[in-house]
Amino acid sequence: MNKHTSSIQSKLVLSSITLAVLTVMNQAAAQQADAGMQRVEVTGSSIKRLATEMALPVSTIKAEEFTQRGMTSLADVMMALPQSNSLAPSNAGSGTNINLRGLGVNRTLVLLNGRRLANEAIADGYANLDVIPMSSLLRVEILRDGASSIYGSDAIGGVVNFITKNSVEGGNVTAQYVQPEKSGGGDEQRLSATFGHGNLATDGWNVYGTIDGRQRSRLAARDRLELSSPELLASIGRAPTLGSGGYASPANFTTATNKTAANPYYKSGCLAPYSIQGAKNTCIIDNNEYGTALHETRQLTFYARGTRQVSDEHSISLDYMRGESTIIAARNPTQSVTAKGVSARVPSTSKWYPGGAGGVPAVAGLKGEPLIVTWSVADLGLASNKDVQLNQRLALVDEGRIGEWDYKAGLVYGHSNRKNYYHTGYVSGPGLNSGLASGALNPFGLQDEAGKNYLRDISVDGQMNRNSTSTFAGIDATASRSLMQLPGGALAMAVGIDIHRDTTRDERLAITNEVSYANASSSRGEGARNVSALYAELDIPISKQLTVNVAARDDYFSDFGNTFNPKASFRYEPSKTLMLRGSANTGFRAPTLFDRYGYRLPGANGNTSGKWDDPTLCPGGKPGVAGSGTAVPGAVASEVCNVALPKQTGSNDQLTPETSRGWTLGVVVEPVKNFTVSLDYWNIRMKDMLANLPEQVYFQDPVKYKDLFVRNPDGTLAYIKNVTMNLGGQKTSGIDVTANYALPRMDIGEFKFQLDGTYLTQFDNQLEKDSAFVSNVGRFGLASNGTTSSFPIITYRWKHTLKMNWKRGDWSSQLTQNYNSQYDDQNLVAAEYHREIKPYSVWNLTGTYSGFKNISIVAGITNMFDENPPVTNHSGYTFGYLSSAASPIGRSYNLRMTYNF
Repeated sequence: MNKHTSSIQSKLVLSSITLAVLTVMNQAAAQQADAGMQRVEVTGSSIKRLATEMALPVSTIKAEEFTQRGMTSLADVMMALPQSNSLAPSNAGSGTNINLRGLGVNRTLVLLNGRRLANEAIADGYANLDVIPMSSLLRVEILRDGASSIYGSDAIGGVVNFITKNSVEGGNVTAQYVQPEKSGGGDEQRLSATFGHGNLATDGWNVYGTIDGRQRSRLAARDRLELSSPELLASIGRAPTLGSGGYASPANFTTATNKTAANPYYKSGCLAPYSIQGAKNTCIIDNNEYGTALHETRQLTFYARGTRQVSDEHSISLDYMRGESTIIAARNPTQSVTAKGVSARVPSTSKWYPGGAGGVPAVAGLKGEPLIVTWSVADLGLASNKDVQLNQRLALVDEGRIGEWDYKAGLVYGHSNRKNYYHTGYVSGPGLNSGLASGALNPFGLQDEAGKNYLRDISVDGQMNRNSTSTFAGIDATASRSLMQLPGGALAMAVGIDIHRDTTRDERLAITNEVSYANASSSRGEGARNVSALYAELDIPISKQLTVNVAARDDYFSDFGNTFNPKASFRYEPSKTLMLRGSANTGFRAPTLFDRYGYRLPGANGNTSGKWDDPTLCPGGKPGVAGSGTAVPGAVASEVCNVALPKQTGSNDQLTPETSRGWTLGVVVEPVKNFTVSLDYWNIRMKDMLANLPEQVYFQDPVKYKDLFVRNPDGTLAYIKNVTMNLGGQKTSGIDVTANYALPRMDIGEFKFQLDGTYLTQFDNQLEKDSAFVSNVGRFGLASNGTTSSFPIITYRWKHTLKMNWKRGDWSSQLTQNYNSQYDDQNLVAAEYHREIKPYSVWNLTGTYSGFKNISIVAGITNMFDENPPVTNHSGYTFGYLSSAASPIGRSYNLRMTYNF
């Protein structure tokens, strides 16, 4: 069936649904709902109804919960959500994003008040939550059912809708401070202020605004030495002294005829604290000296909303959001890599040549031949980038009632900009190599005054190297009404349109060609896409016990054509203590604008996150086990064995859309008073999955993926091709479990308990079409997080949040446990180091007192039992622990005070 035929058929189906609805409208007039019953719009439906009538599994987190649990950012909220497999935003330049079901951040749709934001500007496939003002929120609703026919067929993993306060009278100021128990960084401060005026009911208008600022200091690896001690790394098969000949200070060197790296200061212990002794007469950089456990971050967000209540059934609102997120990302000092075809060489005329006038110890066997050095410039200290994201959105919404119709129309414009700067420690690559050739720079020690001045002269600190922008502009309108009375209530329908345009522009500036250490080249990519959609929904109360909802969405993409996606759900309540529910849907996700139209470079533009053996130039080892191979004659071991290798990322113009189908089946039961339990089974199937191959896949089967190792004419590795691809399929399923119990009220107070968990029954990946599916439950997955990270997706068998609340008078407290089940480690190490990652559990405690006039105080302890993050031998985790899944901060103390006026 061709695309044109499919488009006609899908539009006919949608038209038939609408025609049937309109026919019923002409047959009977609808009876209005009881005026005393407040109807609201619940995420997942365009039809207003009682908030308790939920056929779809929706989790709601109220803003008070953020306070009760001592949360300082939306990252805390998303990491604690059992349905989320989000990465901790410890080192991610893209900020905080959410990954429902582990399906990838591009498959989770993020909304603000039911409408989209402009995406993060580089990848343009997901929203950065750090730009959303936390103090403006009323609640967060998570639709755990995928591929919403209301909001977009790309919501395969689910929908997260951040809902702001409708109005505010008066105001408040909140200050919050988080202090780790252990010394070092990682402390947080947050300050917010909200003020509003006007009462919608009596004045007919309201205006309010909120500003929210947060910062977290850098936590250095040396602040948590126990997490990555040499003894710990050695115990998991990743002893740091196994490395040899890489970039260090003092520099290691080779010659044109002797490819075995050496160091003139090896015998004297290298140069603490910048380097330590490695293997084979070389020095290696001390990661604990330079490493970063958590990057410095800052957020400054603002939200303002004005509402005019024109009449009881008509309101107009205008809201504006401005969020700025800054990450200072630190990395090892600048290195002396080849720049514009010129390698880093020290001639015999340099006074810093071993045995020369500079005092560098002589090395036996040298006869004045030039030295090729691998030098880490300790004088510059850490190299750091400043990544600044600015996201703005303006939304005009007209909502009301005309005759029998509830309607809502919106006009939205969003603008997202991301700029990256060389912040500290960066210099011109050609300038660095010229300084080595002239003798101005000493690669074997710290610089003299002339050398320091030379480094200042070639500094590029403060210069912008990348500028990216994405925009979202759209109009939407929805109308709903009751049609006629059925045995179970009013038959209701909704119809809607959604027309929007996405654009992206990503530019690496010319300065990147000078800064060779960053391993990037100037490039430019841009693209745009228009999307128009029609959708319809029918809510059919067949009886008092059974309600069926059907919906359909027809989208037209300017670059991929038409797609039609239906959805159906039901809610059956045979008694007041039992409810059954279920849904089925299909989905369609086009490649992101970055994946399809982003930059394309002919060569490498980065390095692998882990260290590997080049399978051709360092063969003979165990597949995937770095350091087990042997360099071929003529190759430098430190360049081809147990080393980060060049990698190419970027867009792929051959990508095609992926499709999905999913269904859920659930039960909600109240076996005894005040005790409810819900079980929801979910099942998602995807085809033509858009993803990146994790790095280990290449090295575990280098013969199969030989074509992705692109080599130069001399056989050296040019790059590993790691762009987004259409892989095979994915099968994933699981059971969401929620239990709530409230004890009868007692003199000592009220007690409530809640368990919210997800049990994964299946998570299978297929790397190529028609290949075998491989289970990834409880192990590192066979697909990565794409443009957000090269780390593979982590899929826990079981993950839960357990909450216990107590309240009496002005006092209340909450005890929370966040739990992840055990996990098979990557285990690409020697067999004797194969291991399993133990279950990880963190307990948090907060207490609240509101007995002072206009003042509320919250104090708490995060990570009460000071649990260290799980240890891993995964090659991508430099410090030997799961930084993407847990915080290295340890026990910390939290104090929050709010003054209301």
